[in-house]
Amino acid sequence: MTQYLLSVHGSDESPYASAEEMQRAFAQVDQFNKELQASGAWVFAGGLHPASTATVVRSTDGKVVTTDGPYLETKEHIGGFWVIDVENLDQALALAAKGSEACMGAVEVRPFQDN
Repeated sequence: MTQYLLSVHGSDESPYASAEEMQRAFAQVDQFNKELQASGAWVFAGGLHPASTATVVRSTDGKVVTTDGPYLETKEHIGGFWVIDVENLDQALALAAKGSEACMGAVEVRPFQDN
């Protein structure tokens, strides 16, 4: 089995046209989460606060520097993610397609490095 990160990308602005559409996406993601758990592919998942709430920590030679805001200067950020454990990339891509449909956004698929 291989673990994959399925990450949802978007801007800090809501990708949903209305509050109703957002609630529909939340309900769809809840259902997708239940399906992942029932299938045994679920490892962990979570939604993130906006990138503006991030703090970057750098530690070099014992000196720690923290700065506000996201590390990368970009218009899109990770908004949420799933960690799944499946047999192969094809299974991960199939689940990412379902996750994309559920959250109504793009989902990036990346394998974790082998231990």
